[in-house]
Amino acid sequence: MRKPRQHRRVHVSATATAAALVALALPGCTNAASDGPRAPSVPTPGTSAPPATPEGTGAAEPPPTPTPSYPLSTAPRTIPAVREHIPARGPGWKPAPQARVVVAQGSTAALADEGKLLAGELRMGYAESATPRPGDVELSLGAKDSGSPESYTLTVKDGRVKITGPDEAGVFYGTRTLKQAVRGAGSAPEGTVRDAPAKPQRGLNLDIARKHFTPDWIEDRLREMADMKLNQLGLHFSDDQAFRIESDTHPEIVSTPHLTKVQVRGITALAARLHITVVPEIDSPGHLGAVLRAHPDLQLRNAQGAAVKGAVDISNPAAAKFVDELLREYLPLFPGGAWHLGADEYQALVVRDPEASFPQLATAARQRYGPTARVQDLATGWLDDRAATVRPSGKALKAWNDGFFAGGVASAAKDLQVEYWTGKEIGARPPLDYLSAGRKVVNLNDEYLYYVLGEPNQFTYPTGRRIYEQWTPLVLRGTTAVPARYAGQILGARLAVWCDLSGAQTQAQVAAGIRLPLAALSQKVWDSRTPQLTWPAFNTLADRLR
Repeated sequence: MRKPRQHRRVHVSATATAAALVALALPGCTNAASDGPRAPSVPTPGTSAPPATPEGTGAAEPPPTPTPSYPLSTAPRTIPAVREHIPARGPGWKPAPQARVVVAQGSTAALADEGKLLAGELRMGYAESATPRPGDVELSLGAKDSGSPESYTLTVKDGRVKITGPDEAGVFYGTRTLKQAVRGAGSAPEGTVRDAPAKPQRGLNLDIARKHFTPDWIEDRLREMADMKLNQLGLHFSDDQAFRIESDTHPEIVSTPHLTKVQVRGITALAARLHITVVPEIDSPGHLGAVLRAHPDLQLRNAQGAAVKGAVDISNPAAAKFVDELLREYLPLFPGGAWHLGADEYQALVVRDPEASFPQLATAARQRYGPTARVQDLATGWLDDRAATVRPSGKALKAWNDGFFAGGVASAAKDLQVEYWTGKEIGARPPLDYLSAGRKVVNLNDEYLYYVLGEPNQFTYPTGRRIYEQWTPLVLRGTTAVPARYAGQILGARLAVWCDLSGAQTQAQVAAGIRLPLAALSQKVWDSRTPQLTWPAFNTLADRLR
């Protein structure tokens, strides 16, 4: 907290000094007590002169107290930076021994978790439905229409802090701002913060199929994400290398080590308290090698009988039945509001002539969609069918961009969000193809946001500086931004960790490697404007807030 400017002490005036000297010369006045009138004492240098006693009152007025003067406050330094701060003059706020976090009456059921968490972090007391006292932090919900989703207002005034928002997430993000302000500077500045995210989806995508990550490691990432106001964790838990979550319907496909369902419930429960949605992904019809090792009868084979890596035969009804059984099993395990269907890199569609190479798929496509249908139409039908399995849950549905095909008889369902990661794959199209069709898009640009262990296939580890200085959510493919008129269709972005060479880094190395890229991403999806801090200053702040 900045200290108030010291005021000069009031010195004795010449008149007061002269009066004192005259009084000392009066007869009968000595240093000893007497019944006669006492001379006013002469102030020592550096002290204030006592005020004159009004005639006939017999008592002196208390000396005046100088009023501190404070400079206008500046915005708290946080990651991401707050979008608006209204400065004020005052001492600001910092935790005090008797201070509490108080949840306002009527908000206790909704905000108890947020209040208790903040109280523990700042080592303060906690109270519900109590009248705030000097030094307290008050949390309260405003009317639902009092702001945009996840927005909040944080006011520091009169030695107190008040955080309000239209929803629990907004109030929670206000507590993150307060926590970072205290951690970084020791106090929160006087004034008012008004803040809200630019994008509704902000987060991390984690490949736990190729590499096992422990529950503790995942939960640590959740806490880091929450402090940076990130709200989505994607879990890719099925791939060619392994299937990493316990299954009751098909235990034969589960790899060792893996997460138990009890551990997953612990992860999703913590995520919910931190206002993070866990988005599971069972990728299909490709990337199912772990399933196919236990069920080779579902394997896709070409015209020569050769097995196609990771791909199920989508003309085989048993393959659809199997994947739907998995989807239905795991839907209750992930109570969050989104589901990822995968659909990328189906190897039947990367050959020169899919219809000639896979005649059984071509036949099934024509039977379902008519004489002009192709293998890509059958793949689109597979995606739509899996979407139909999940849709009754009410979850938002996602699929990778190279699972959407143009020019076919069949079309992917309109409610599928496009997770755009590349323009390099066979069948992948430029972002404008999806945006101009009116689709909602999420940015996972493999040029900036792909952290691929071992850096295979010309991938290089992303840096926080490059994301911070060059990337925005409009940069969906390569380094070129799409027109700003499409900004409303771009829902946000995630940094993606892929474990292609799983032994290339330890868990600790992955955590260290993604720290600054994730911080830079958090800034750019919270506020799409050019950041005010330079990268060196942002880097220093990130280190201070660790």
